[in-house]
Formats: sequence, structure tokens, C-alpha cells
Amino acid sequence: MKPAKPAVLHAAKKHKANRTIKSHSHARLRHHYAEVEVNYETGETTPDELVEFAQTLKGIRYRYGSSNPERGFDCSGFVNYVFTHFNISIPRSSSDFAPVKGIDIKDAKFGDLILFTGTRSHNYHSAGHIGIVISQPGEPLVFIHSTSGDENGVTETAMNERYQRRYIKTIRVFKEEPQALEEDDTVPDAVEDAR
Repeated sequence: MKPAKPAVLHAAKKHKANRTIKSHSHARLRHHYAEVEVNYETGETTPDELVEFAQTLKGIRYRYGSSNPERGFDCSGFVNYVFTHFNISIPRSSSDFAPVKGIDIKDAKFGDLILFTGTRSHNYHSAGHIGIVISQPGEPLVFIHSTSGDENGVTETAMNERYQRRYIKTIRVFKEEPQALEEDDTVPDAVEDAR
């Protein structure tokens, strides 16, 4: 017959198990928040200009915590450097975009931001990577980013299975151009006049 375990040890193990359950429950709840719409001041800058400039930085090596092209870029350092070049103020860290309302990924286009989870265990379930979309709706999604992966620097990457698993959301920075909307409104009038 085995000796009975002391009640103190049994209670400690039970308490530890309860603590583990609570921490997992807390981890699931911490990501529930109301998304907010944000209007970024982009001035006269166009998404094409922004992407063209971002592409001039391809090949600059990866460096954690840096937004200096002479030293290298981490993902958010690269994105921040590109937008700051045009005096467009965005958050420095990818995790700061968590409360910002996203758009449907199928509508992603030039200049949109794309967020992914991180690859390290401490940020695997929250935003830990960011890039800039360089494709248009209807085209295969491609983004430019600074990665610590095999490319080890600023590179263009097509949305693949690995990134699809990590995808969080896409954020529109540049507002829809009012001129394009006005032109769309005038087309029916022109058709009506032709009848």
C-alpha cells in the first residue's frame, strides 16, 4: 500500500493547475478590443511614390530595433522609415496597430500595411511583423518588408502559406481619392446623355 500524499502537496498541485488554466484564459481574453478607424495624414504623397521609395531600400540588412538604413532595419523600423520619409506619422511598433480597424485582404493595394503574428514564442499570438503591400486588388498579394528570415533584410515576398497562417489584418493608410469617386459618378450621366 502506497503512503498517502501529504494534503499540502496535493493542494499545491491543485492550485498550480488552477493557475495554469487561469493564465490560458487570460491569454485568450487580452486580444478582445474594439477596433477604431484611424485617418492618417498623407498629404500629397501617393501610394505609388511610397512603394517606389520603399523598393529603393531592398537589400538593406535586418537589424533588430533599428530604423536607420546605415545600420539596418527591423520590420517596423523599415515601415516607419518609409512613411517618415514622406512626413506620414504612423505608430513605430507593429503591435501598436492592434486596435486599428482593418480592411478585407482581397481589397489590399499599393501602400496598405499588412500585419502578421511574430515567430517568437512571446509574441506568437499578437502582431509581431509588418510590411507594405506592393500589389493591386486582383493580383497575387506581394508585400515589401524587412525580415530576419533567410533573406535577412528588406525584400519582397508573395503571400505564401507560411504568411497566410500568421496573417492578422490589412490596414488602409491612404484614403480613397475623391477624384476617382467623382469620375465614377459622372460615368452614368455620360451614358444617360448618350441615350
